[in-house]
This record gives sequence, C-alpha cells and structure tokens, in this order.
Amino acid sequence: MRDTAVAATRTWVLHPALKSANARRLPEHGLAEAVALAAALPELEVCGSEVVRLARTHPGTLFGSGKLAELKARFKADGIDLVIVDGPVSPVQQRNLEKEWGVKLLDRTSLILEIFADRARTREGVLQVELAALSYQRTRLVRAWTHLERQRGGFGFVGGPGETQIESDRRAIDDQVVRLRRQLDQVVKTRELHRAARAKVPFPVVALVGYTNAGKSTLFNRITGAEVMAKDMLFATLDPTMRGVVLPSGAKVILSDTVGFISDLPTQLVAAFRATLEEVLSADLILHVRDISHPETVEQAADVTDILASLGVKEETPIIEVWNKLDLVDASQREALTAQAAQRPMVLPVSALTGEGVEALLALVSRTLDEDRAEAVLTVPFDQGRRRAWLHEQGVVKKETQTETGWQITVRWTARQEARWQRL
Repeated sequence: MRDTAVAATRTWVLHPALKSANARRLPEHGLAEAVALAAALPELEVCGSEVVRLARTHPGTLFGSGKLAELKARFKADGIDLVIVDGPVSPVQQRNLEKEWGVKLLDRTSLILEIFADRARTREGVLQVELAALSYQRTRLVRAWTHLERQRGGFGFVGGPGETQIESDRRAIDDQVVRLRRQLDQVVKTRELHRAARAKVPFPVVALVGYTNAGKSTLFNRITGAEVMAKDMLFATLDPTMRGVVLPSGAKVILSDTVGFISDLPTQLVAAFRATLEEVLSADLILHVRDISHPETVEQAADVTDILASLGVKEETPIIEVWNKLDLVDASQREALTAQAAQRPMVLPVSALTGEGVEALLALVSRTLDEDRAEAVLTVPFDQGRRRAWLHEQGVVKKETQTETGWQITVRWTARQEARWQRL
C-alpha cells in the first residue's frame, strides 16, 4: 500500500513528437493520455505538461541544448521533482537528463509499471507486475534499483536511495527473477487447472477486452451484478474477474473481465500477463468494448486489434464491437452512430452506465453463440496430426476411432470452423 501521508511529488509531463513521424494519433491526445496516466498514481501532483516537437532525437539527451536549458529553468522555477517523458528513454539519456535538470525521470514504460504495481491485488497480479519490472530494470542498470530493499509500493522509479554497484544489482535482480518465475509457474499451473475444469463444463466463455478506461468493468458489473471496481481512471482494475451469466435465451456463459490495453503497452507486461490474457485466447466470443465518445476511439480500437493479433487470437473467434459510453455522446452524433452501427451486424452501441442497449447486446451474444452447427465425419491421415490436434483444441470432436490409415473423427462444428479447417 502507498503511504498517503507523504507529500505529493511535483511532476511535469513531456510528450516528445518527431515532426517527421507518421504517428497514428495526434501528439496532443498522446499528451492527454500521459497526463491521465500520471494522475492515476496518487502520490504524483501534475503541475504542468507540454508537447515537445523535435526535428530529431539527440542520442545523449533526447532534446536539443536550447530546449534543455528552457525546461531546466521552468522546472527549477516550479519546484519540479519528477519529469515524465511519454516515450522511450535510453539509460544514457535518463542519466544525462536527471543530471542536467536535477530531477528524477520516468519514461512511459516505467510509469505504466508503477501504475500496475499500485493496482495489482491478487498474488498472480503482484508476481506478474514484479517480474515485468525486473525484466525491464535488468536492461537498464544505470541507477539504484531500490525495489530490492523497498519501503513503499512500486519499483523504485519514483524515489529511493543512491547508486549501487551494477554487478551486485544484476546478481540480485537475476536471483529475484528466478524466484518469481518459480512462484508464478505454480500460480499459472493452478490457473491452467481451473481452465481445464471449465473446459469440461459446457459453458461458453465470453471475454471483455478493450482500451483502458473504455468501461469494461462498468459493463461487467451491469451484466453480472458484481461490484468490480470501476472508476474514470486509466487501469482502475488489473486482476481478471469471472462470473457466470444467464442469457435471455436461458443459456449460461462465463463472462471474463480482463486487463485494459493501451498504446505502446510495454512488451515486458504483455509477456508477464500472457497467462492471464490466455483467457482471451480460449474464449468462444470476444466483446471488444470501445469508448465511442473518445476523440481517438478509432486509433484506440486499432491498438486493441494489434494486441489481440500479437497474442494469437484465432481468426474464427467471433468479435462483437461494443460502442460504450453512448451517454456521453450528443444527440446528433448519437443518431449518426446508431445508423452506422445498424449497417454492421456485429456492432452495438450501449451505455454501460445507464444500461441502454445492454439487453440488445445480451440478445446478440445469445444469437452469436447459438450459431447453427452441423455434424460431419472426417478421415484424417496419420501424417496430419496437426489438423487432428486443431479439432480437439476447438472442442468439436464428438467421436474418434482409429483405422489402418488414420483417424475417423465425427465433429459438430460451425460453418466458420469448417472454413478454417479447409484452410489448415
């Protein structure tokens, strides 16, 4: 837990923007997101922020000498203790900037890791975040890794004692990585047992995914009646939650709420949270929740799609786009959105806060999961073991017998699964 008695750290947020870069989003929106990330840590007081437009990045200091001097004067005048750079900062750049400005400095990855450290509640979440932080720190041994003797939450990016020797730091980090991986392996095995147990129960899994703060937890609470923490804050919840839900058709499903995504999500976090995100890989249906009121909802959706692809979500897994936060959209825009969604069968506008459209969403979930299935008998030669394994992974095998030349397999599958089988 954080020590709320400690005075807030006066913080300034910078968003570097290369003039030649073909970025997916506007720098001003990137800065706004970075400020919101900083505001998610209770001990930080954001005193100012700005977009810094760069003709090129300087290898040693990131910014040019003129900008360095200008920012130094501003930080000194405003009593700034911490600077957040919304982007990658090399160890050398970090060291030089901290020395030049006389402040501590966090890059985007460090900030997100700190937020995750503050949010993780379950044992698995805590272990995953700590492993991600250690993996990141292992590559940057230029300053004190104070989490090794920490007296506070987080991982020492925000504050701590002086330098330690690189060799002892590296040894201590490696020892902790080994210990954490052993502990996490045990937790992951338990999760896999739970997943295997659920696979034996004929209840489909519906996974909620989306950009952070899109309203997944609010929608989850609305559908299930649960009381998962839901706030207007980036990464308000981290740990996955699952609940049983009875659909209007009477069918039962398991609804899973997952960690929110974000642009430039640190690779260490994607790797550390893979076991948790595997709930998405095994889902029968994905609900992609979008904040349709956000000015960059299209860009956010593209980021989520990229992460789902990197995780290896199967092509045949149906995805319903849930255009959430309809209550924040003005009347004229609402009409346009409703008309646009009506042209797309797997898109539905809703307001998780007011409940508008949620019944229609549950009905669409029912129809999607009740997709017609047909029975077929396949002959699979022994040299096509990969195709046979795919059928079992899909859970469509009803009966299997072995012949002299291969397997005779009776399956019950959807047209989508049959088409995928033909492409294997």
